[in-house]
Amino acid sequence: MDAGEMNVETDVTTTLMNTAAAVRLELEGGIAHLVLDDPNASANTMNAAFREGFAAALDELDAAIADDPASVRGVIIRSAKSIFFAGGDLSELVQTTPETAQFLFDQVEGIKAGLRRLERIGRPVVAAINGAALGGGLELALAAHRRIAVAGRYELGLPEVTLGLLPGGGGITRLVRMFGIQEALTGFLLEGRRLKPAEALERGLVDEVVESAEALVPAAAAWIEANTENTDAATQPWDRKGFRIPGGTPSTPAFAATLPAFPATLLAKTKGADLRAPKAILAAAVEGAQVDFDTASRIESRWFVRLATGQQSKNMTQAFFFDLQAIGKGISRPAGIPQRSVKRLAVLGAGMMGAGIAQVAAGVGIEVVLKDVSVEAADRGLGHVRRALDARVAKGRMTEDARDAVLARIHPTDQAADLAKCDAVVEAVFESLELKHRVLAEAEAALPADALLGTNTSTLPITLLAEGVSRPTDVIGIHFFSPVEKMPLVEIIVGQFTSDEAIARAFDLAVQLRKTPIVVNDRRGFFTSRVFGTFALEAARMVGEGVDPVLIERAAGLAGFPGQPLAMLDEVSLGLLQHIEGAAKHIEEAAGNEWVTTPSSEVVNRLVDLGRSGKAAGAGFYEYPADGPKHLWPGLRDEFGGSTPIDVRDVQDRFLFAMSVETIKVLEEDVLRRVADGNIGSIFGIGFPPHTGGALQFVDGYEAADGRIGPAAFARRARELADHYGERFAPPVLLLEAVGTGRTIRQLRR
Repeated sequence: MDAGEMNVETDVTTTLMNTAAAVRLELEGGIAHLVLDDPNASANTMNAAFREGFAAALDELDAAIADDPASVRGVIIRSAKSIFFAGGDLSELVQTTPETAQFLFDQVEGIKAGLRRLERIGRPVVAAINGAALGGGLELALAAHRRIAVAGRYELGLPEVTLGLLPGGGGITRLVRMFGIQEALTGFLLEGRRLKPAEALERGLVDEVVESAEALVPAAAAWIEANTENTDAATQPWDRKGFRIPGGTPSTPAFAATLPAFPATLLAKTKGADLRAPKAILAAAVEGAQVDFDTASRIESRWFVRLATGQQSKNMTQAFFFDLQAIGKGISRPAGIPQRSVKRLAVLGAGMMGAGIAQVAAGVGIEVVLKDVSVEAADRGLGHVRRALDARVAKGRMTEDARDAVLARIHPTDQAADLAKCDAVVEAVFESLELKHRVLAEAEAALPADALLGTNTSTLPITLLAEGVSRPTDVIGIHFFSPVEKMPLVEIIVGQFTSDEAIARAFDLAVQLRKTPIVVNDRRGFFTSRVFGTFALEAARMVGEGVDPVLIERAAGLAGFPGQPLAMLDEVSLGLLQHIEGAAKHIEEAAGNEWVTTPSSEVVNRLVDLGRSGKAAGAGFYEYPADGPKHLWPGLRDEFGGSTPIDVRDVQDRFLFAMSVETIKVLEEDVLRRVADGNIGSIFGIGFPPHTGGALQFVDGYEAADGRIGPAAFARRARELADHYGERFAPPVLLLEAVGTGRTIRQLRR
């Protein structure tokens, strides 16, 4: 036996020694308490400890009832931890493969058998929910006959679809029988909706909400005592004679008439992208509604195993659980620096971006000084915030008092002296090096000596911007994305002189603003703008090649991109692209580097010359009629053609590979510091298809048409694209190193 085998054996032994404690049975006053309390983890999950502990506790419970039926009048499921139950053990789940599918299926069926035992135990069962109950946690609660939750801001739901999975612990089967197929799908499952306790009560997901944790167990016990003699209280509706699924089944004529709309709606919503989890959820719900509960449960298990052993769920779980969790824990924040919050923030520039930053900051309780060249300009920025908040009030998402409180925290001004008490500044003026130098220098003179100097540039090097102030160590890029109030990402850019203190403070500010921060190093375009440019400009290049613009836009949707690249170029403004390129050309030539105009730039330049500079001008790649929806400009075909033959898969891959290859280069150049930042930044900031797990996970988890998975398969396809469409797709050095060593990009550059 080698050392590796010994370690594995030791780990298994330790697990077995502690499994029984993960769920314990406590009998108290005729009520059995199933206490969830994994001794080896901060949260309860459906790991080996839970599986074995849950089965053992049910055995004890059955034995107690058999010995003395009167000794157990009801059952309460409760947690000894601060949350109820966190769901499945994802670190365990991502290790599954098609070869271990049967093992996983048996494991899932074993858990469900325990839940089925519980709900058919012949006693009223109450789930006492004291905190987050997501995924498997809610599925455990759904097996109870009543769910009581304590009031709070935590969430309940089945978010598995966001990880490329489906609820495999009975969530689909039970929700369909509780709410009907349509409501279960649209209200809970297909979007993985998370509900606060009050909303969960309103929607019927829980039966009662109590105001305090102390009242939770007494409320559960009281309901049990009130229903000891009520046989229906100890029986699920679907186990009662004559039960029918609300709204009908596919064999119900009225429902059958609407059924074809479900896949059509799903197809439209996903734009035809290969999102496997929603399709599987739809199939499991519809198929399961046509059979008995236990058969439906097995159907659900089979679909779950199919997803769990596939690559797409592994990609999504890596990004949306492990990578996002790592960022949330501050993996990119310098260690050893105390956290510091911002009480008063200066925002320089009251345009759409500046107003958005002000709105978000004021929304989390920060006082904001919104400065522009005139009070009138600053007031216009405040007016934009007011209109945005009024819209939220009109939709019932915000109260008038809350709106007024946010607006009261924003102080428009044209006076630099009003910045005197600000902890930090974020400038959001036009992308001009000279202008940004001027406003930052003016602000620095008025701000406290230790104020953080942030700039919301999307392209200009932070090191160059820092040359305009006397405290370059305090200068840092804080790049927001439009619309600021909706986009979750903040890209923090570290210049040559930026201190660790400034990085930590910018990171803390982003978290304070309830944004997800990534940290990158300074270089033209940084990470997000540079990589996004490859996506948008690849579309422009294809227009110049004579590819049908309709095919270009539709292929982006099929690949999973949330936006259409030509439409996005119009939104950005083709004139602005010209300006940014001109500024970049000036910087590069000043540094002694040659600048080469790309084919995509030639397309942009021609459209601008034609007076078509984008949406703001009323004309770009698209037409923007006043009396109808936008549509692609028919003249594109006259200018560039539109009949060049190309496979739709090639169009999709040109987008995906252009972005991923560039991301690898950004990582090679140490602009991107961590793989996790690359994945989350690409999804949250620039719309890389979420089902891929991000621009770098797409490489590591790439699925070739022949079934091969990983960097080697990606490299082969990249070379094919390079041979057909240009060397910009050629495998970078880091990718070739991964292929040569048999490792992943993540393993090489964590």
